[in-house]
Amino acid sequence: MRRFFTPGWIGLHATAVVLFAAFLGFGWWQFARAEAGNDRSWAYTFEWPIFAIFVVVMWVKMIRDELTGEESIPRGPEVIEEPAERAVTREIIKRQETEDPELAAYNRYLARLNTQTGRRD
Repeated sequence: MRRFFTPGWIGLHATAVVLFAAFLGFGWWQFARAEAGNDRSWAYTFEWPIFAIFVVVMWVKMIRDELTGEESIPRGPEVIEEPAERAVTREIIKRQETEDPELAAYNRYLARLNTQTGRRD
């Protein structure tokens, strides 16, 4: 439990408490405005406490992730293999030539357009 008393975690705890209190205070303020006759404030009266609940949920999630050792950002594979695009493309074109020559001609046309310079993306 000592890991939750490091300066970084104390800052997160303080931020969570301040946000929670501020969001509940904003909700109370909007409730007072709604009772005074501002109809739009009724929506905000319910919105701000939802934000406060979200702060608590995220705070609990961060603590649980720290206890279980899970990382918040999933890591991908260490080595990213590049696909053999040209070989695969050639194989697809060969297959299309035998199946549908018009489709293969159209795909070659699109590939040529794709390789031309001066494109606007």
